[in-house]
Amino acid sequence: MLSSFWSFWVQAIVIGSMIGCGLLILYTSKGQRKDETTDQTTGHSYDGIEELDNPLPRWWVFMFWGTIVYGFGYLLVYGLANFDGIGKVTVDGEEVTWTATNQWKAEVQAFDEKVAPLYAEYLATPVAELAKNEAALQTGQRLFKSYCAVCHGSNAMGAQGFPNLTDHDWLYGGEADTIKQTIMYGRQGAMPAWGAALGDEGVKDMAQYVRSLSGLEHDAEAAEKAAPKYQQLCVACHGAEGKGMQLVGAPNLTDEIWLYGGSTKQIETTLRYGRAGKMPAQAEILGEEKVHVLSAYVYSLSQDK
Repeated sequence: MLSSFWSFWVQAIVIGSMIGCGLLILYTSKGQRKDETTDQTTGHSYDGIEELDNPLPRWWVFMFWGTIVYGFGYLLVYGLANFDGIGKVTVDGEEVTWTATNQWKAEVQAFDEKVAPLYAEYLATPVAELAKNEAALQTGQRLFKSYCAVCHGSNAMGAQGFPNLTDHDWLYGGEADTIKQTIMYGRQGAMPAWGAALGDEGVKDMAQYVRSLSGLEHDAEAAEKAAPKYQQLCVACHGAEGKGMQLVGAPNLTDEIWLYGGSTKQIETTLRYGRAGKMPAQAEILGEEKVHVLSAYVYSLSQDK
C-alpha cells in the first residue's frame, strides 16, 4: 500500500496533467474561429515556408476532450493509488471493489472453474498411471516451470543444494506417492553441525572417511582414525555402511552423488556447520489437484524411457 503522501503525489500528478491538457486546449483555441482559415502565421518559417495559425479541426478538438473525459471516467471506476473506484468484480461469489489484485483473483478463479473437471479426472488417476498420460505430463511440465524450475532448473537436473530429479537418487524416496507427499507437505533437512563435537582435526579426518565410502581418493590413515567416531555419531542416520535412510532424508554416502558437493572442502563445510535445506510445501499454493499432476510429471522424469 502507498503512504498517504505518495498516494496524494500520484493523484496530483495524474489529475493535474489531465486538467493541464484541458487548459492547453482552451488556451491554444482562444480567439480562433473554428469555421474559418486565417492568414496569420505562428512566426515559424522553414525554407521560406511559413506556418499558418489555423485552428485545429473541430473533430480533432473533440477527440482531445473525449480522451480527457474518458480519463476521469476511468479513474472514477478503477480508482487511483489509495483511492478506490466504484468498479466492482466478483471474487468467491462476492462482489468486491475492483483492484488489480481482485481482478487477478477473479480471472484465476474463472480459469480454475473452467479446468476443474479435467483436474478432477486427473486426481482420480493414480500418480504412476497418470505419468503415462502425455496431456497430463504437458500440464505438469508447465506447473513445474512455473513453481519448481527456479530451484531445480528448467531441466530438473538441480544445482548445488537442490536435488537432481532426473536420476534414481532420492533423499525421501522416489515412489510416486512419496513424491506427491514431498510436494504437498514439503521437507525440512536437518544435518547437525559436528564442528564442536569433532574439533578441527576430527572434521578433517571424518571428511576423509566419508570420501572413502564413495571410493573417492582419500587419506586412508585419517579415515581409519574417524571410523569409530562415524559409528558413534553418524550411523543413526546414515547407517553402518553409509547407505543413508530415506525415512529421515539422510543421503546415501556411497553413491558419489553429492547434494552440497563431494570435494574435501565441501564435505568439511557440511560436517563443520551442518545443512538445513528446505523443500517448501505446495499444498496451499497449488491445491491437491495440481500437486497430483505435478507429481506425475516429476515421477516421470526419473523413469527409464
